[in-house]
Amino acid sequence: MLEIKDLVVSYGPINALKGISLTVKEREIVTLIGSNGAGKSTTLSAITGTVRAQSGSIAFLGEDITNMAPHRIVAKGVGISPEGREVFPALTVEENLRLGAYTRTDKGGIQSSYDRVYELFPRLKERMRQTAGTLSGGEQQMLAIGRALMSEPRLLLLDEPSMGLAPNLVVMIFDLIESINKQGTTILLIEQNANMALSVAHRAYVLETGTIAIEGRAEALANDPRVIAAYLGGKGAAERDA
Repeated sequence: MLEIKDLVVSYGPINALKGISLTVKEREIVTLIGSNGAGKSTTLSAITGTVRAQSGSIAFLGEDITNMAPHRIVAKGVGISPEGREVFPALTVEENLRLGAYTRTDKGGIQSSYDRVYELFPRLKERMRQTAGTLSGGEQQMLAIGRALMSEPRLLLLDEPSMGLAPNLVVMIFDLIESINKQGTTILLIEQNANMALSVAHRAYVLETGTIAIEGRAEALANDPRVIAAYLGGKGAAERDA
């Protein structure tokens, strides 16, 4: 579904991505983990067209979308829930969701998307007339994901969905990520919480200073000594599940 080849992105003299390649297959959850500054969010920004690639290519459903305008990329079926949520605080929950469907004209389909989002996130339905700025952090994260789903994306990009959330809310968000995937939406997940990311993903890539250092099945990476030492607090999958 998504294929990135030899992608290079720079911010002035700083090479943020140094020729990375990765793939995401239909109906997969693929996670990209790494420390701050590794290039994870830059990867998503390049996919969505909000930063320019110096070289390399990004293909979605077989079409080259490298440096395409962001609104065209959304219209082709790529949605994003950005880091920090970026909801519109003065608008209601319903108005925020409506903005997620700005590329669509099918009123019946948009109503079906509202229904899907409210089924996934019943709390948003309870607060549909409430302004987004009055929501809790967890509710704002639900809203950010719900807004991305309003475009009916084939590929959903999630940038740090657990950031700043209490542990019980993190578990809930990741349960919802699995539910969205089981409904047929392909997901590329950027996440610092490597434990949770690897527990829901099918495959994973470890990004270090702009390069792919390790890749493979998520289960294998969860038991890789290098990943355990660097990202899992020294605990392998067996120890975490005990």
